[in-house]
Amino acid sequence: MRQSRLLPLIIATALFMENMDSTVISTSLPMIAQDLGTQPIALKLALTSYLVSLAIFIPISGWMADKYGARTIFTAAIGVFMAGSLACAWANSLEWFVLSRFVQGAGGAMMVPVGRLVLLRSVARSEVVQALATLTIPALIGPIIGPPLGGFITEYAHWRWIFFINIPIGIIGIVCAVKFVPNIREDDTPPLDLIGFLLTGVGFSLLMLGFSTTGQHLVPAEISIGCMAIGAASLVFYVFHARRTPHPVLHLSLLKVPTFRVSVVGGSLFRIGIGAIPFLLPLMLQVGFGLGPLASGSLTFIAAVGALFMKTMAKRILERTGFRRLLIINAFIGAAFVAANGFFTPETPHWLIMIILLVGGCFRSLQFTSLNAIGYAEISNREMSYATSLGSALQQVSLSIGVAFGAFVLEISSSMDGTPGITAADFGPAFWAVATISALSGFIFLQLSPTAGAEMSGHRAVERKPAATGLGDGTTNLGEEVERR
Repeated sequence: MRQSRLLPLIIATALFMENMDSTVISTSLPMIAQDLGTQPIALKLALTSYLVSLAIFIPISGWMADKYGARTIFTAAIGVFMAGSLACAWANSLEWFVLSRFVQGAGGAMMVPVGRLVLLRSVARSEVVQALATLTIPALIGPIIGPPLGGFITEYAHWRWIFFINIPIGIIGIVCAVKFVPNIREDDTPPLDLIGFLLTGVGFSLLMLGFSTTGQHLVPAEISIGCMAIGAASLVFYVFHARRTPHPVLHLSLLKVPTFRVSVVGGSLFRIGIGAIPFLLPLMLQVGFGLGPLASGSLTFIAAVGALFMKTMAKRILERTGFRRLLIINAFIGAAFVAANGFFTPETPHWLIMIILLVGGCFRSLQFTSLNAIGYAEISNREMSYATSLGSALQQVSLSIGVAFGAFVLEISSSMDGTPGITAADFGPAFWAVATISALSGFIFLQLSPTAGAEMSGHRAVERKPAATGLGDGTTNLGEEVERR
């Protein structure tokens, strides 16, 4: 019992470290760019390189956990993340910093999905929503303290010190994981799909690298286009490869499961808009509005406060609305609050900015909690590792697209206004563009059944049925497995 209660908190250590690191970096981007001798907008690569690394290594995270044990991979991943943090602290060029972030992503690719896999395999299906909410509550403390802490360190010390924060946190996480996290593994793990791993790795990395380097920075347009073309071709080849391989690294057949498919497709669209916020908002406040890092961080942290507040209410709201109604309506509400950022000006009162960010954080948090739960409503216990790998990989792809697309629209807006450099007025079109894509997710959620995920939400009692999945291995679902235990 004690172990089951501690498990979400221990896994949340990884989420806390990763989320705080991301928010601290976002707040410090202009100062990091100045110290490395580059333009702030060029540091989109520092964000996308991390997400690219996640997309490369997440597909094998489930396989490695099944093969070598979840605790083994989880603790090793924290160690890799700490090594990447130290490399970031010592970086003296854009290239070094981007490479260090890539190493961090390799660690994050293992520790977060594997931690979520341990949790999903250890709780009853009816408790998944509450367990996920409990998992993310400590993790949201990172985004709350990250922006003001990063701003304080950047303004009064040096941005390099922000990466040393991860070291003591990571040590605590490793010690607790060794003691309390079960080393869950599968006895019949199939061989690694090496060809599939190479195809997805090349595909995701080159596609997003090409997309994120478009514009007036970094590399010639021909190279960006070439990267996108090769990356897209690799992913197409993987689709054909996966159909002929008995154990592909990414089980695309899981997309036949209605709730999982809608969660992945609709969630990816919604995350494009959300993924752009950590890049666009601090940049607008500091470069566009002229605020310092501490003042900027003291505004943006409030969104995480709203997200933390909503985690305590998600279960009760879902009981009243169900997944389908909530996801449809909330998609448009969440997108509207993303668009609202584009109407901020240097004269907008700070209290009004904080209210909009606070409420927007509430609705985004509710959407993510619902998406993470409904996606696994019909996934069997045996297929859970495949589903978390595929779902997590596509989540990172969508977030990376959000950063790259937001930066691309910002560059276009800046080049068309006729003034040198980025101005406050250039950010509006970028926020409105990514918000439009997020709003499109609402139409995807229309495909859900009114009773979808009712066992998780408690909205409507339904007859328990075996999970219907695309792999057809005949295994029972997670709730039935837990009941037998």
